[in-house]
Amino acid sequence: MVAARATILSFATGLSFGIAIITVLNYFNKDETIRKLFVPEKDLKAMTQDVTHQVINRDMNKFKIESKVDFDADIKDHHHHLSLNEEALKEKQKIRILCWVMTSPNTLHTKGKPVKETWGKRCNKLLFMSSEEDPSFPAIGLDVSEGRDELWHKTRAAWDYVYQHHFDDADWFIKADDDTFVIIENLRHLVSSLDSEKPHYLGRHFKTFGGYNSGGAGYVFSKETLRRFKKALGDTSLCSKDSFAEDVEVGKCLGAMGVKPAYTRDTGGRETFMPLPPEHHLIPGYLSKDFWLFSYDSNPYKEGPECCSDHAVTFHYISPNMMYVMEYMVYHLRPYGMVHNDHDDEKIQKQK
Repeated sequence: MVAARATILSFATGLSFGIAIITVLNYFNKDETIRKLFVPEKDLKAMTQDVTHQVINRDMNKFKIESKVDFDADIKDHHHHLSLNEEALKEKQKIRILCWVMTSPNTLHTKGKPVKETWGKRCNKLLFMSSEEDPSFPAIGLDVSEGRDELWHKTRAAWDYVYQHHFDDADWFIKADDDTFVIIENLRHLVSSLDSEKPHYLGRHFKTFGGYNSGGAGYVFSKETLRRFKKALGDTSLCSKDSFAEDVEVGKCLGAMGVKPAYTRDTGGRETFMPLPPEHHLIPGYLSKDFWLFSYDSNPYKEGPECCSDHAVTFHYISPNMMYVMEYMVYHLRPYGMVHNDHDDEKIQKQK
């Protein structure tokens, strides 16, 4: 009898302890800051963008928005009209931008849909590149396999498709992931002083691997750069078919054609292409000093409000729900009575 009671007591104690451990771990998993305690600081520097993607987007599959969201459908009843000043309106009329979005069959309707309903509608031409065609969306099906190891092959195929079918439809071409938010008006302003018939390669310049622009933050080709990239794709001595990080390979191919990443900070030294979400850049101390970005950035990394230009172009790792929040924050929310003056000194310095 005593032995039986002891057995029951031991079982109850073990069960209670197990439940307590599970509860604590679940709590930790919900808190990004506490979760980072399980990642040794010495390993953060070695993290690639792939690992960062896994950390930030670990709950991405939970997002699914069924209904159509159109912020401007009821603009007549909304509290304000969205309008451009004279300079921005001229840029919109003059500068044609083609946006192609890297997506997949599994994320097209969870990630691609918010892009289509927010920033994507401001592109002159919007294309979704997937491994499977989806006429109802629509999405272009490339003859490639899915998976991060196949991204370079997918990128090659996507740029080849753009060149073959849409070369004359735009002056500038931006590649973005389906979790990248792009402020198209700021992109037009960034390139407004540049000649698309000259080789320009814009984005967040990383100095590693010979120099390239971050794929997640989005990178931009001028028409001449696309022309040279297409030529490089046909020469394996210039542009390898071997699979590696797609953005690194793009930088290598363009470098072989004499096209290097341009300087894209504003005159105040603030970045315009962001490889992480806003809070990662804006909150001092959010990132460990050993985080990979500090050693990857071509320019000394800035954190806090001076991290980002008032005319920032992109932010990366934006969840589907946050796409709609960003849309509201950028295009609708405003303090009453405040007037923003866009000064010429905010224009991007030309690369010397």
